Amino acid sequence: MDYDLAIEGAPDAVPGGTVVLLLHPSTGETDRMDTDFLKTDTDHFLVVSTRTTAREVTQKLEYYDVDEDRAEILDTLSVERGYSRRGASHIHYVSSPDDVDGILSAVESFLADNTGKRRVSFDSLTELAYYADEERALDALVRLGELLEAHDAVALVHVSQEVHDDFVLEQFRDASDLVVELGEGGDVVTDY
Repeated sequence: MDYDLAIEGAPDAVPGGTVVLLLHPSTGETDRMDTDFLKTDTDHFLVVSTRTTAREVTQKLEYYDVDEDRAEILDTLSVERGYSRRGASHIHYVSSPDDVDGILSAVESFLADNTGKRRVSFDSLTELAYYADEERALDALVRLGELLEAHDAVALVHVSQEVHDDFVLEQFRDASDLVVELGEGGDVVTDY
């Protein structure tokens, strides 16, 4: 099935199985782009957060008026940092932000357990690389693409372009179907 995109300069729609790589500056304002992606043409969505806790993700969804009834959140930070875990059926946890297998298992469960149009926001691959390493982050991106293809879903994957060298960025690009670059001034360039 096709998914509408609300991304400036990108195609109006992409087929299921598409990985959208969002390259942004470290100071880039990605929340609006992320939440627009999640609330467009979506029945269910999963936010995989290696950068913020479930509580912060929930606050972002509320601020940008995203329907939380369609949301699931995978919090990779709270357990490792010793934060209290919110007891909610739509919030899931893995033991640490470098648990690549646990993260992908949770994504697979989300895709298998929900029907209709499903989206995944992975925020961020850069943080996963920080905790695991760039090679494991690339492996996670490739495996994510395979899961999306198998389940006819789409994902938006965040990468801070200032953190990785050109060779690594090129590997991330090659493992994605659509690349969206957000500039310092908010300008957007896409490569499909």
